[in-house]
Amino acid sequence: MKAVRKVTRSNGFANILAIGTANPPNAVEQSIFPDFYFRVTNSNHLVDLKNKFQRICEKTAIRKRHFVWDEELLQKNQCLRTAMAPSLAVRQKIAAVEVPKLGMEAAVRAIDEWGMAKSRITHLIFCTTSGANLPSADVILIRLLGLNPSVKRVMLHQQGCFAGGTVLRIAKDLAENHKGARVLIVCAETTVVVVRPPSVKRQDDLIIQALFADGASALIVGADPEESGNEKPIFSIISATQVLLPNSEGAIRSGLVERGVIATIHKDLPILVSQSIEKCLQEALNFNPLDVFDWNSIFWVAHPGGRAILDQLEERLRLRPEKLMASRHVLAEYGNMAGVSVHFILDEVRKRSVKEGKMSTGEGFEWGVLLGLGPGITVETVLLRSAPLV
Repeated sequence: MKAVRKVTRSNGFANILAIGTANPPNAVEQSIFPDFYFRVTNSNHLVDLKNKFQRICEKTAIRKRHFVWDEELLQKNQCLRTAMAPSLAVRQKIAAVEVPKLGMEAAVRAIDEWGMAKSRITHLIFCTTSGANLPSADVILIRLLGLNPSVKRVMLHQQGCFAGGTVLRIAKDLAENHKGARVLIVCAETTVVVVRPPSVKRQDDLIIQALFADGASALIVGADPEESGNEKPIFSIISATQVLLPNSEGAIRSGLVERGVIATIHKDLPILVSQSIEKCLQEALNFNPLDVFDWNSIFWVAHPGGRAILDQLEERLRLRPEKLMASRHVLAEYGNMAGVSVHFILDEVRKRSVKEGKMSTGEGFEWGVLLGLGPGITVETVLLRSAPLV
């Protein structure tokens, strides 16, 4: 039996072999978003609230965001512009179309970069916090892409912002335990499930409206790359762990109700994360090659949950400013796209490495850490090894 198990498992670590990203064409500058948002929701009479929202938007360090929804869609669906109106069915209907569509765009780009026949894909992981329908988005994506109907599927709903790490952890297990497996990961999110008019009674919602955005990512993961097929690793996935931070269960809350998704973020979230993050990292990486925890000697892919979270990570871990530059860039150009964001950052890190003439995909560093942060508070820690750039 040991011989059988050895034959059916891969020899090496799982590798990220390709990355694809996508955004809706509708982009809105953050500087004009308060005026746009209050106008399209007929809320300009809430002068004090608008001024508060303007200040929140200015502090986000976001330059622009992309959305599936636009003024025309809001005009057609009055329930999305009415604070207390039942609107879940409308939101779900839109998400059921747009989430797989966004995912397909990212997947096509990842498959094109990979350069192998899509018939080689053996597993699909699809993750979204935007809606839940049956047949689910993974089934629709298989049909849109024309994948083999026998592809083994994992569908993840309502994971939140840490899910960009979760899908890598699952893909690593699949790739390393199934010889020849090629796993397509797709994450897609749309804020159509949360957009609603501002409310004096729910001012916490202003943070959600100022921070989140739409986007999709796709990755191909597999072990034992085929040199004859020109498969080239971008990053190797060495380990992946998940942990709940203590005393943090109320820091991020989200629920699906008749009005769509209602989410709240506690103002102390950045502090709660920073207080536990170093211990969390040390425990997650204790059995790995990083026996000396010099956080500036590795590259970073940290979820941009918000400017304050990145600031706290930088201060607590004593990171040099350039260490979180890729995370800050993705936050500025795309906003918080939940679990999608860390995959955009991975792509940004490798692109910067090429542009700057570094020796490896990890900005010249051999080792790196991907951090997924979300409800729980849940921390996904993925240890990555960069690939040489030749």
